[in-house]
Amino acid sequence: MKKISVIILFTVLVMNSCFYDNKEDLYIYYQNQCDTTAVSYSLDIEPIINAQCKSCHMQPTPDAGLSLENYAEVKASADNGGLYHSINATGGFNIMPVSGKMVQCNIDKIDAWIKAGTPDN
Repeated sequence: MKKISVIILFTVLVMNSCFYDNKEDLYIYYQNQCDTTAVSYSLDIEPIINAQCKSCHMQPTPDAGLSLENYAEVKASADNGGLYHSINATGGFNIMPVSGKMVQCNIDKIDAWIKAGTPDN
């Protein structure tokens, strides 16, 4: 009986360890709750830029000469298409951030903000 219990316990532990997490599955609830109807620069876009872009794109020597330190610089990148193309790896741009693609909700929020005319709100 003890041997069977050990085998069952071992099987349960092995089966639980063979699970591959991915962002899409882990954050499915959040993705279904992504609100892009009233995107705000200060509440939505700036935190995304701070968390995923500023480590490389800050003064005094930002990567690729692109600073995203303030609203005006983020707006300029959005207005010339660089921000959109970088986070979507389109138009000949490499995917940004370099650590990997942003979660889709963040991309959708940035896209909604750009389509709304990049308001400073």
